[in-house]
Amino acid sequence: MTDSEKVLIAAIAAFFTGMLLAPFIIKAAGRLKAGQSVLVYVHQHETKEGTPTFGGLIFIFAATAVSAVFGVFSRELGRMLMLVFLGYGIIGFTDDFIKIKLKRNKGLSAWQKIVFQLAAGAIAAWFAYDSEYIGSAVSLNFGLGEADLGIWYIPFAAVVFVAMSNAVNLTDGLDALAGGTGTVYVSFFTAITFGLYYSARELGDTLYAAELESMMIAQAALAGGLLAFLIFNAPKACVFMGDTGSLALGAFFAAAALFTKNPFIGALIGITYVLSCISVIIQVVSFKLRKKRVFLMAPLHHHLELKGMNESKISAVYAIVTFVAGLFALTVL
Repeated sequence: MTDSEKVLIAAIAAFFTGMLLAPFIIKAAGRLKAGQSVLVYVHQHETKEGTPTFGGLIFIFAATAVSAVFGVFSRELGRMLMLVFLGYGIIGFTDDFIKIKLKRNKGLSAWQKIVFQLAAGAIAAWFAYDSEYIGSAVSLNFGLGEADLGIWYIPFAAVVFVAMSNAVNLTDGLDALAGGTGTVYVSFFTAITFGLYYSARELGDTLYAAELESMMIAQAALAGGLLAFLIFNAPKACVFMGDTGSLALGAFFAAAALFTKNPFIGALIGITYVLSCISVIIQVVSFKLRKKRVFLMAPLHHHLELKGMNESKISAVYAIVTFVAGLFALTVL
């Protein structure tokens, strides 16, 4: 079996695993009355009230199962990538569970989530800093070489984990939005990791190549799992990923970028996530200082909705923008 075949088989296996798991997870969420509570001011989504959540378990279980079968957990980078993925998934699951248990939209408090995310991010950041395969240097891309952050790499990487996980969480506001952009994002990082893997092999660095192989298999498995999830999350969604899925996705994306020394490429491909964060920050600062809103509603996708853009079109545009950003990123690596 060639390397490309292995990656393709991992994606296909995760897709079918997700397809098999999805009906059971959706049915279980329905029986537990684990329905999504819609924020009172998001009137345009009132009809989505009660749609089963915890859908992130579909791609979390699928990606994890396939990664385990392919031996991802036996490698240092692949193992930490998946542990970060699962750790943030647990944080999100706890948040979702509290919402369902108390029948309210708010789960963990903002400070509780930040503390848990920072703690998990700091552990992963220390791992990366101490790893012989990663270290404290990050690529500046655009042919500018690398910058060694030294000990400052740890707080930098921890912030990247918190920022990306929350950015994906903010973007998860429309059917197929976070899932669609996420599939494109992780597909591009699979290609990037694939390129690094072949470079390592050509240089005779078989140990590093094996580590990169474990990462690209995990990434391909997540892409397959996300495709399965999208079948059930596409408009009109019959399940939402919830914080369980969005926080796990964001952490996985951050780890994929950091572990390949490409955090800025991660921000570039994830430009829609960056825009979600920036739109919220602008909205909050503007209202605090001027008592005026810049957007009809933040994040940006809700503003576009209220401007009359169809939900499906917004999700499609976000996925296309992510794809174009990914193509551009490949030229500036």
